[in-house]
Amino acid sequence: MAVIAIGSDHTGFKMKQEIINYFTSRGYQVKDFGCDTSDCVDYPDYAEKVATAVSEDNKCLGMLICGTGIGMSIAANKIKGVRAALCHTEYEAQMARNQFNANVLCVGARIMERDVVVRIAARFFRSEFEGSRQTKRLEKIERLAS
Repeated sequence: MAVIAIGSDHTGFKMKQEIINYFTSRGYQVKDFGCDTSDCVDYPDYAEKVATAVSEDNKCLGMLICGTGIGMSIAANKIKGVRAALCHTEYEAQMARNQFNANVLCVGARIMERDVVVRIAARFFRSEFEGSRQTKRLEKIERLAS
C-alpha cells in the first residue's frame, strides 16, 4: 500500500480533510502537505510540496485538490519525475496508473462531488502500472522535459 502525499489550495481544503479521513480510516498512511485553512493561498506552493515528495520517494503517490484540478496538474508536472493526471472518472484514474504510470492524481473540488472523488482516488491508489509497451512511450515523454 502506497503512502499518499496530499495537498490542496483553499478551495480544496474541505475536500482534502474528508479524503484524508476516508483513507486513514482504511489503513492508508497519508501525509498532509497543506494547506491548513480555508484562507486564500497559491496552489503552486502545495503542488510543489506534494510533487517533490512523490519525486523523491517511489513508494509515494500524490493527490492534489484545487478548484478544477487544472492548475495543480500543470504545476505538479513541472517537477521532474512527476506524472500528474487530472481525472474526472474512475476509468481515467485507472488508465492514468495502468498506461501512463501517473503518480499524482489531480481533482477539482468545485466541479466534483466528494463521493465521486473518493471513488476516483480509490481506483487510482489501487491500480498499478502495466509496463511493457508503455515504457517506451514514457521514456519519450521524459526526454521532452530535458
